[in-house]
Amino acid sequence: MSRLVQCVPNFSEGRNRAVVDAIADVIKGVAEVKLLDVDPGADTNRTVYTFVGPPEAVADAVVKAAQKAYELIDMSRHHGAHPRIGAMDVCPIVPISGVTMDECVEIARGIGRRIGDELQLPVYFYEYA
Repeated sequence: MSRLVQCVPNFSEGRNRAVVDAIADVIKGVAEVKLLDVDPGADTNRTVYTFVGPPEAVADAVVKAAQKAYELIDMSRHHGAHPRIGAMDVCPIVPISGVTMDECVEIARGIGRRIGDELQLPVYFYEYA
């Protein structure tokens, strides 16, 4: 059975299509990752991306997308109807096939470590992670 997880990160940009597309392109550029949906919202000024793949590939896509968001989204100028805490606001990791919730927690923590180490950005965990 193949190991698959779903990731549904929310990024704090829903109005600038160039930024929305740049983040989508980074995700699509990771081998074995399939971008299923991109849902920007102008009122909330945030975009929900949905993608699936093997855990390691999904983790790479998240870190690369977080880096792109950090480069392109200026949170000091952000306005939107939805509360937010950062350029990548939430990043759920969901078990799909051959992966447990406990493993998803470890994947999320690994992503957080990488973002902290590689991008020097703070990471906050919630719920199971």
